[in-house]
Amino acid sequence: MLRAQAKISRRLQADLLADHDLALGSYDVLRHLGEAPDGRLRMNDLADRVLLSRSGLTRLVDRLQRDGLVCRESCSSDARGLFAVLTPAGRTRLDEATPTYQRGVREYVLGRLDEHDLDVFGAILARLTAD
Repeated sequence: MLRAQAKISRRLQADLLADHDLALGSYDVLRHLGEAPDGRLRMNDLADRVLLSRSGLTRLVDRLQRDGLVCRESCSSDARGLFAVLTPAGRTRLDEATPTYQRGVREYVLGRLDEHDLDVFGAILARLTAD
């Protein structure tokens, strides 16, 4: 399982870096922000979604902020809270990179499975991610 995940991740990362100068982890952050209302999520919630520690996410968001893809905003209801917010440049980069990511998923995962395999794979993933 780990070998397959690492191999697929390396391939997706290589595609995203070559075509968009965007690491897979950065794409994941942009994707989650892009799916969130107003393109914003609390840093704690974002860390949970991208499976990073709080400090790991802080470092990643720092890089994305330097690149102009994300900005931080303070939370008006909680002085300690921070939001990561997708910038217009971040939205553009996400929109450009998404077809590359989707093509990779089709090529490296979905295209290697027949219809029956996909049904079983979906059921297995649902079981493994159920609470």
